[in-house]
Amino acid sequence: MSAIGMNELMSIPTGMEACDAMLKAAEVELVSAGCVCAGKYYIVVTGDVAAVQSSVQAGARVSDNLLVDSLVIPNVDPQVAPAISACTMVDRLDALGIMETYSLCAAVHAADAASKAADVDLLEVRLGRGLGGKSFILLTGEVAAVRSSIEAAEALPETQGLMAKSVVIPSPHPDMLKAIG
Repeated sequence: MSAIGMNELMSIPTGMEACDAMLKAAEVELVSAGCVCAGKYYIVVTGDVAAVQSSVQAGARVSDNLLVDSLVIPNVDPQVAPAISACTMVDRLDALGIMETYSLCAAVHAADAASKAADVDLLEVRLGRGLGGKSFILLTGEVAAVRSSIEAAEALPETQGLMAKSVVIPSPHPDMLKAIG
């Protein structure tokens, strides 16, 4: 997987139609798709850059002006797709970083930038489910690394005006593993 692409739409039926178009347009793998709060639908795919670009464009073409946002990130950090699927296992937390965004696409941009900025483990990218359209990112690592990762994500042009709140919790209580699991 060298690229990740995403379409975020303001219609569930059109979102499903866009998902089908994206998967038929190019040789990509579906990472995640589904309904989220505020009546949105999102589709995330991975593959080589050209295939992901073609896929995202195909989904946008059938969006009937209901496309909220889209992205293609070449050379995406390998932690991002598993974190979107919530497949990351952790048995201890150093510092815990939490970033909240107003946009699903902004969350994916933020997760990629954060995981590339410093030595951190991306735990989860929660895309809008049960969050009133917001998303959040969880990451862990040394306090300084988590802080610099969050700063890098907040500085991205793609996240400007779309970051709700970010915090770093140094040495979280061990029971916090239950709270994020």
